[in-house]
Amino acid sequence: MSDQHEGKGSCLCGKIRIFASTVNKSISGCHCQMCRKWGGGPFLVADCGNDVSFENQENINIFSSSQWLERGFCNQCGTHLFCRLTENKQYFIPVGIFEQPKDFIFERQIFIDEKPAYYCFANETENMTEAEFVAKFPRPTA
Repeated sequence: MSDQHEGKGSCLCGKIRIFASTVNKSISGCHCQMCRKWGGGPFLVADCGNDVSFENQENINIFSSSQWLERGFCNQCGTHLFCRLTENKQYFIPVGIFEQPKDFIFERQIFIDEKPAYYCFANETENMTEAEFVAKFPRPTA
């Protein structure tokens, strides 16, 4: 069984279609304050590399939330479409966007040191602090 597959999906209103050549079946949950503020809770994403395309991309607004990360959303319905590393254009796409995401496996939590005490996942996962995550995906130096 492969740990990757192609992915297709759309935003809530259907204006934007997403096509990812590679979707890692291993999903991550981010607990950083920005992700929680953006979505109201942890952000559950699949790593999709940088071979991602969009239909009707003129409906995508991009917000640079930091020097190293951009967030894309639909300007019609507000659906969160991606987080993208600015350095290498690597996409992390919310798993709920994909059609029939039945084979995802929740394997990693990042920014675990920023997770509030009011929720907890039951899954056994790899847990990475902010420092551990930054070491794996270095932020560009301005």
